Amino acid sequence: MNKNIFYIPLSLVGLFFTLYFLLASTTNFLSVEPGYAIGEISRWCERISGGFFREPANALSNIGFMTTGLLMFWILANEKKIEGSRFHGPTPTALTYAGAAVFLGPGSLLMHGTHTAWGQWADWLSMIMWISIPWLVNIFTMKNWRESLFVKTYLIVVGLYGLLSWFLGTDLGINFNFWFLSIALWVITEVLQTFYSKPVRLLSGFVGIAVLAVFGRFPDEIIANFSEYWWVTLFWIPALFINEKHESNKKYFPWYWLGIFFYISAWIICYKVTQANHIVILIQFFSLMQFGISCLLVQRFLFSFSLELQQQNNLSMHLVSQRLKLISYETARLGFCIFMYLYNSNTNNNYFLGFVGNIADRL
Repeated sequence: MNKNIFYIPLSLVGLFFTLYFLLASTTNFLSVEPGYAIGEISRWCERISGGFFREPANALSNIGFMTTGLLMFWILANEKKIEGSRFHGPTPTALTYAGAAVFLGPGSLLMHGTHTAWGQWADWLSMIMWISIPWLVNIFTMKNWRESLFVKTYLIVVGLYGLLSWFLGTDLGINFNFWFLSIALWVITEVLQTFYSKPVRLLSGFVGIAVLAVFGRFPDEIIANFSEYWWVTLFWIPALFINEKHESNKKYFPWYWLGIFFYISAWIICYKVTQANHIVILIQFFSLMQFGISCLLVQRFLFSFSLELQQQNNLSMHLVSQRLKLISYETARLGFCIFMYLYNSNTNNNYFLGFVGNIADRL
């Protein structure tokens, strides 16, 4: 066992919380999002606190991501590398993925904990750091390019985007949606790998258009607002690199499809369920039961804490429904993270199948 593989990220997580509490208690580290005040309900359905965390439940639920990522590091530290596999043992690809999983926690916690603009930037960057891995790994694996080159390319992509988004905003001032672009590129690379042919390669970009339609962005809207969706032209990027079928023995069941299920469920919970009545409450509770198998104890504790907090403050049934929706979503995205890792740990092929989630506050 290489203990440093686990203890270094564990120490960094500890350092993060130490600095957070130190700065929160001695400086003006914390803020309140414009248009809101302490004691009001935030746009993320939680009463804004005057304590160390502006949204305690939303912020601390991200410990689940840190714990999951640290568990990955623990497994990698105790696992031997397998020749030809990028996700067994402490390979550059596996360590990069585990690191991105851990950083999802601090990124989201900084947004919900501080209510600052830079906290929102950190949250969005953590999402990009994760969602950009699948399609990059797919391309690099199909081309049989070195893992060291993958890591360098990944760091350049997220580093450049992080720097530009700090000054220009997450859309870089040009209506650039890196989040949806990465989701589409992930699916496109999967299709090219599995169903490769010259016609499929030529038409592969339309797969991305279909992906957007799943999320309610239909072709007529894209055409009518092309200045907002110009980045769909980048859907043909994988076709520039993937020019032959890549043989693999991928096994999509069960982990891959469980991951997809968790992502779609999270999306529906977060964006489609809006009515506040007892039926919605039952739906949310049933969702929690479904996702609970992958929910860490801290997540379940925070769920109970959230309900108790709302009852004490006599919040409306609508708010309770919204909080249930949000906690269900948080649990669903955590479940996606876990199942995607299990998939990659139990497949004989040597590349990552990808994400479909924040995984918006996120996804």
